[in-house]
Amino acid sequence: MLHINSKENNTFKKIKKLKQKKYRDTEKLFLAEGIKFLDFSENPKYIIIDEGFDYKKIEDRIEKFNCEKIILPSSLFSNISSQENSQGIILVYSYEVNNIKNVGDNIIVLDKVSDPGNLGTIIRTVDAAGLKDIILTKGSVDAYNEKTIRSTMGSIFNVNLYYIDEKSLIDFLHLNNYKMISATLEKDSILYNQMKLTEKNAIIFGNEGNGISRNIIDMSHEKIIIPIYGSAESLNVAMACGIIVYKAKELLEVK
Repeated sequence: MLHINSKENNTFKKIKKLKQKKYRDTEKLFLAEGIKFLDFSENPKYIIIDEGFDYKKIEDRIEKFNCEKIILPSSLFSNISSQENSQGIILVYSYEVNNIKNVGDNIIVLDKVSDPGNLGTIIRTVDAAGLKDIILTKGSVDAYNEKTIRSTMGSIFNVNLYYIDEKSLIDFLHLNNYKMISATLEKDSILYNQMKLTEKNAIIFGNEGNGISRNIIDMSHEKIIIPIYGSAESLNVAMACGIIVYKAKELLEVK
């Protein structure tokens, strides 16, 4: 175990900077907080432990990883933690930037989804449904935001994420013969359970307040809607995604 006691320590400063997106982007590293992450097989770059936490009771779960283990005094650990009642464990993972050319035949597209909790829940839902690929348009929340990571409950390790600008997205989907299916409140939207899937499908969900961009809607081959039977104006985007993704999975199984 490496004990770090100074805020001037270079490793500590590097890890603390990962709370900012620009440094996560540069270093291709992100923070994941909580004992639960010790249950996953992905090997972290660092495991950071609050010296006030009695880690001996889970030492076997920590030692199974081949990485640097760091103990910080609580005063420094709190500078990295994002939780009020931290469990005393933070892991640092590396990630790769995926090439859009490697995306599969059935993908989920998120157009400027802005809430980290929503994104984390969507990632978890897509993983649960057995799908792999999520494309996010530029302007979407960072998938490696600490709140997003926490909301994924480990599913961040099981999906492929791609960021792309709107024009490049539309060009890519049309060039590669994807059927664009937009979940949107348009007059000509059909019920989601009547959507017709093809060999290659891109199901698109929009921003919490503004929905899907006009350009993407206009270029879509089909528009779908979830009916509202009560008085609510609309469904949360993560909830809508769950309903539609599971229906899509059912339709794909039938095909």
